[in-house]
Amino acid sequence: MISGRRAYRRHLPHFQQDNRSYYITFVTQDRRVLPPHARDLVMQHILFDDQRKMHLHTAVVMPDHVHMQMTPYWNEAGDTYGLAWILKGIKGSSARTVNRVLGRKGTLWQDESFDHELRSDESIRQKCEYIAMNPVRAGLVSSPDDYPWLWREWIDRKENKT
Repeated sequence: MISGRRAYRRHLPHFQQDNRSYYITFVTQDRRVLPPHARDLVMQHILFDDQRKMHLHTAVVMPDHVHMQMTPYWNEAGDTYGLAWILKGIKGSSARTVNRVLGRKGTLWQDESFDHELRSDESIRQKCEYIAMNPVRAGLVSSPDDYPWLWREWIDRKENKT
């Protein structure tokens, strides 16, 4: 892979530049609602790649979709990990695990994901705070701190190190 700006197209155009942070959303097939234990599993798969292929800033697993803010890491060849490759790993492994636990087969996630490259004038922390408020805006909790499927680096990374 060549460093710099890359693009690929599926149904939506996708662009990736080195040293950039990305806001990503992916949705369950047919907006299927994930039960609580499935949301636990999805979060585990997201967290598995943190500090391996990406620097995770925040993630929230909603009943039928996921929001993440992350910055891809560099691989051994000196290129940034591709968003498509990172997401394929998270979505593929979580789909296998969730389907196995739920005793079902088939597609769990919609094929396409939405990604937005943060511009230089956008604040990562502000975007993360926006993501963290998603369960509140959806009426699931009154405070983001009450939502069990929310991970924020400035809180959870500190808690995990103690």
